[in-house]
Amino acid sequence: MRFQPASDRSLLLYFGDKITLEVHQQIVKLLRLLTSEPVNGIRNLHPAYCSLLIQFDPFILDHERLTNVLSEYLNLLREIPLPDSREVEIQVCYGGEFGPDLDAVAALHEISAAQVIELHSSATYIVYFLGFTPGFAYLGGLPESLETPRLPTPRRKVLQGSVGIAGKQAGVYSFPTPGGWRLLGCTPEAMFRPDREHMCLLSIGDRVRFVPISEEEFRARRQA
Repeated sequence: MRFQPASDRSLLLYFGDKITLEVHQQIVKLLRLLTSEPVNGIRNLHPAYCSLLIQFDPFILDHERLTNVLSEYLNLLREIPLPDSREVEIQVCYGGEFGPDLDAVAALHEISAAQVIELHSSATYIVYFLGFTPGFAYLGGLPESLETPRLPTPRRKVLQGSVGIAGKQAGVYSFPTPGGWRLLGCTPEAMFRPDREHMCLLSIGDRVRFVPISEEEFRARRQA
């Protein structure tokens, strides 16, 4: 692990250089510890795949003092249990207008579109963190045989609910935005709703499964 100042009021804590479940669990444990035993002066915590960005009040903390405090917290991580993770199923209508890149991904890997769907929907994904837009979860656990580079040129607009892959990642677009991920399908689920108690459908540490549905089921769910 290493510390690196990110600004005059933020500090980056790196847990490693590779995306692994072990690193993710260390980050989750530290988040849990900092939530249960908050440090005076810490204002925001921003987890990523291998790091945690800590924003602090410079009138209360500085980089050296915060580094010392966090070093003490890191020594306690072995004693911190992981929180129970939820299992969330997300329905997906694959291909056609909902998944314009499905056939191209299949051709790239020299398999059928049906095999892409089978591989994508048979995996269990982990929510490593949320970002980009409210409710957008970065999911690890994409089968290695589906790892695919981003589009050479991003789309100007990706439909809300689009389910995509990029590199080793999977994700669901929570809002219509530009994007360069390969789109395999679309879900009728709302990833973010401000009228819900928990506005984001997914939270860090959740386990996610994608469940194929028909176009008729998709349209019925969207209209409900």
